[in-house]
Amino acid sequence: MTTTLSPPGTPGTTDEPVAPSPLARFRVPGAFLLGAVLLVGVAPLVLSDFRLNLLAKYLCYAIVAVGVSLAWGRGGLLVLGQGVFFGLGGYAMAMHLKLADAAATGQTLPDFMQLYGTSDALPWWWAPFANPVFALAMTVLLPMAVAALLGLCVFRRRVKGAYFAILSQALAAALAIWLIGQQATTGGTNGLTDFQGFFGYDLDDPVNQRMVYFVIAAALLLLMAAVRQLFVSRYGELLIAVRDTEERVRFLGYDPAVVKLVAYVGAAGAAGLAGALFVPAVGIISPALIGIVPSIGFVIGAAVGGRASLLGAVLGAIAVAWAQSGLSDAFPAAWTYLQGLLFVVAVGFLPGGLASLVSVVRGRRARTRTTPPAPRGGTV
Repeated sequence: MTTTLSPPGTPGTTDEPVAPSPLARFRVPGAFLLGAVLLVGVAPLVLSDFRLNLLAKYLCYAIVAVGVSLAWGRGGLLVLGQGVFFGLGGYAMAMHLKLADAAATGQTLPDFMQLYGTSDALPWWWAPFANPVFALAMTVLLPMAVAALLGLCVFRRRVKGAYFAILSQALAAALAIWLIGQQATTGGTNGLTDFQGFFGYDLDDPVNQRMVYFVIAAALLLLMAAVRQLFVSRYGELLIAVRDTEERVRFLGYDPAVVKLVAYVGAAGAAGLAGALFVPAVGIISPALIGIVPSIGFVIGAAVGGRASLLGAVLGAIAVAWAQSGLSDAFPAAWTYLQGLLFVVAVGFLPGGLASLVSVVRGRRARTRTTPPAPRGGTV
């Protein structure tokens, strides 16, 4: 059997590097600019107040998907417990809003504590959340602190794969069960709801609801820009190396546990931020929104759109949330199975999500064009 080498300059070979397109450097800034125009300029003009509030809810899920893209798409960490961090951020914000509403009416206890509480004193761990600065900081720092503590225990012991996914999911179930059992201090199954104000603004005013939407849209765009810079940085390359060849990275002198911990903590912070913004946008936070099923839903959105692509993860999260709102009304009993089927199909048959569909088709066409025809006289 002889091997024929293509001469230099033959089309389809990679003898010389291909010069990037002059417009390539403007592709990412242009995409962010287009996203900002659509979210901030077009959506408020064409959508009703109800639809805009729904979009704000979906954008909160997209913020979680950005963190999932960092931890799972680039780091290979299947985070099935993002509901924990979403809930911590949401409850931190909700506790401050409840205390602010109580103070506005001259009360010391939130309304649900007056109904279900067993004492006239505010629990000691509620008191600091009356400070708006402390509450805002805790919406992000508290989830990150919990993720750091859990990550140090897990990654140092080199727990990964399915074991890490099951552990993170068990944490979400444990938090939901604990919240349900603390009805006097967390609202129990009902959660915290019926918020009147948001840092001095009346949430019943449609103008203020639009302001909340703009805050959520800005937070999503800024977070995407920050994570995008992280992807193209030296740390982003190291995170991919840890995902693919962890032992080689360890032999080079890096600690893979620290690399994975940064991604996990960052994803937790994004989920906490999303939970905090979800509260004024939707008006409720409860154990039903942070358990196992919602945690899986966060991952499904990123998987369907493309967990390794920021834009794919964001669009996938919005699309899955929109489908859930629409199809769950038409098929209330079957939607959960459809959601699970989406996850199985995305992971099993299209691991790169819908964002990789174009590249997959192009790759197959390229292989078809470059595959030589089979010899007619038999095999060599």
